[in-house]
Amino acid sequence: MKTLVIGATTNPDRYGNIVVKKLLNYGDEVVLMGPKTGIVEGIEIFNDRPVLKDVHSVTLYINSERQEDWYDYIIDLAPKRVVFNPGAENEELSAMLEENNIEPVNACTLTMLSLSLY
Repeated sequence: MKTLVIGATTNPDRYGNIVVKKLLNYGDEVVLMGPKTGIVEGIEIFNDRPVLKDVHSVTLYINSERQEDWYDYIIDLAPKRVVFNPGAENEELSAMLEENNIEPVNACTLTMLSLSLY
């Protein structure tokens, strides 16, 4: 399963970094995007928006104000779901996702992984 992490960071104390390690431990393929480039667990963080295929999930580690620039990109990816981690909840984007048959999930990706709900 391929997961796009938006808000990825090289800072090992941030959730946008911790989740990468957890996803890899669970055998997921990850694509990382963040405001700054870098490397996490050998995977490049992109600060642009490359064309991606077969993205199952998008997990957001950016607040709702910073998400607006991502709306079209996320919808065009047509993932099965978008996970709004705590602090990233966004009613406007959630409604747009539902209109495009994409499931919005207000949950913590780390908790979902720990409970085998991801």
